[in-house]
Amino acid sequence: MDRALRQARLAAERGEVPIGAVIVGPDGAVLTEAGNRTEADHDPTAHAEMLAIRAAASRLGTSRLVGCDIHVTLEPCPMCAQAISFARLRRVYYGASDPKGGGIEHGPRIFSQPTCHHRPEVYPGIGEREAGELLRTFFRKRR
Repeated sequence: MDRALRQARLAAERGEVPIGAVIVGPDGAVLTEAGNRTEADHDPTAHAEMLAIRAAASRLGTSRLVGCDIHVTLEPCPMCAQAISFARLRRVYYGASDPKGGGIEHGPRIFSQPTCHHRPEVYPGIGEREAGELLRTFFRKRR
């Protein structure tokens, strides 16, 4: 999670919402790291999770990241949660919960839907305090 938090800090420095994601392979090696790039890329889908999934899939040469885990600083939104399911990621570790925009424990609870084909293990609250503080500081400065 430390690497995901670093990516979140870097995103904040670029003026992006401070969210970072890291994907780790089955052997424990880091495959990819990413921070939000929605503003820089002019792309509403350039969330840290989406960028990390795309990079890991490209690196491994497959659309299914079986046995891989994702570490992300904020509860994934519904779009990212669905991508995590489609990518067949094994585990999701996330920091802060997102009652307003989350898609795992809040909102549509993607992995709980009967139409969800793959349900990863979910571990919330990892690095929650630091991840939450990054977000609060970022938005406090914007207001």
